[in-house]
Amino acid sequence: MDNEIIFYSLTIFLFLLISAFFSSAETALTAVSRARIYQLVMDGNKRAQIVSRLRKEKEAMIGTVLLGNNAVNIAASAIATTLSVKLFGDENGLLIVTVIMTLLVVIFSEVLPKTYAIQNSEPVSLAFAPALSLLVKIFKPITYTIQIIIRYILRLFGIDITKTNSLISSMDVIRGTIELHHREGKMIKQDRDMLGSILDLNDIGVESIMVHRTEVETLNADLSADELIKAAISTMHSRIPMWRGEPDNIIGVLHVKNLIKIMREQKGALTSEAILSICNKPWFIPETTVLRDQLIAFRGKRQHFAFVVDEYGSWQGIVTLEDIIEEIVGDIEDEHDEIGNDIQKLDESTYIIDGNVAVRDLNRKLSWNLPDEDAATIAGLLIHEAENIPAVGESYSFYGFDCTVIEKTALQITKVKMSKHPEAHLQNDIEL
Repeated sequence: MDNEIIFYSLTIFLFLLISAFFSSAETALTAVSRARIYQLVMDGNKRAQIVSRLRKEKEAMIGTVLLGNNAVNIAASAIATTLSVKLFGDENGLLIVTVIMTLLVVIFSEVLPKTYAIQNSEPVSLAFAPALSLLVKIFKPITYTIQIIIRYILRLFGIDITKTNSLISSMDVIRGTIELHHREGKMIKQDRDMLGSILDLNDIGVESIMVHRTEVETLNADLSADELIKAAISTMHSRIPMWRGEPDNIIGVLHVKNLIKIMREQKGALTSEAILSICNKPWFIPETTVLRDQLIAFRGKRQHFAFVVDEYGSWQGIVTLEDIIEEIVGDIEDEHDEIGNDIQKLDESTYIIDGNVAVRDLNRKLSWNLPDEDAATIAGLLIHEAENIPAVGESYSFYGFDCTVIEKTALQITKVKMSKHPEAHLQNDIEL
């Protein structure tokens, strides 16, 4: 009798151990990072190759795990029932074995191995993958038959699992991963913003980041050579648009570096025609061009400067390679740039903001979520929401903010005060 009890106990322990193997293998293989496994595969890790193959055959893997897990759990319960009945009788034995086996299975075959596996998904998946792969091959006829039966039953209810109907794009998955890592403290805000901006390049048009023509320094090509040289040298820009007759008639781009070079060669004795001869031809691009395409175009043409035109052919502003790079990495300032004070903080929720500050820059710097589809600047967004040009002192509430005009010219809002609603703070503090 003692030998029989020992044999039954060891058999139950073995079955629980096998059940723990199936539970931990399933959890580890589903929780392990696909990107990490892919990198290990690229490095030649053979176990990672097995993991990758198992993940691609999810139905066969899960079928094998469930089949094996249920088989050993049922077998362990049956043996435990037999042992308990012999020790305690029919009535007490059934109750005792139910309580004991439930605790053993839940603790040692489910919760404990799955908890460990989810915390150590990579080493566990690599360790268990070969054995599980062998079992998948052994049980393949059974699991394949079960899959066919399941698909047939689901089709009776109008469900076809062979058709993929994913509404989530790979870009959305990447964005979600980036945001999740940031929320969990695994990624700093600057890296989150940079990676998000790279993904946005294909969705943002050049009109959203261009320097508007009212802020662009230009030169009249009809000026004398001395006047052109004086204006070009005194500017803080390396490239200056040239126009003739009227400001809309752009005829070229003067590169100050080329001007200095020709001045040295000709000892400063220049004519207007000589200066115009070294100007680059203007490059006009439609305002609907997305940043990704323009970045590629800049590289292809080996140019850093383009004019943005609307559907009527009127130039609206300029976009440079630096503008696109700044859209990714943030503002790039050199020793010649003036330190701006376009966003002034009054308290934790209130700011004085220049009207020409881009909505995207504001969202990036202050972690706000203002929409930028209908307006590029904060002044434009206010006008869009107000549906008129507000006067000084007028206030509006939109998107969780109170916005007040505090300074303007005749037709341009130059400064606004924005305060964030308390409930907006609470909403941003919600963790995923």
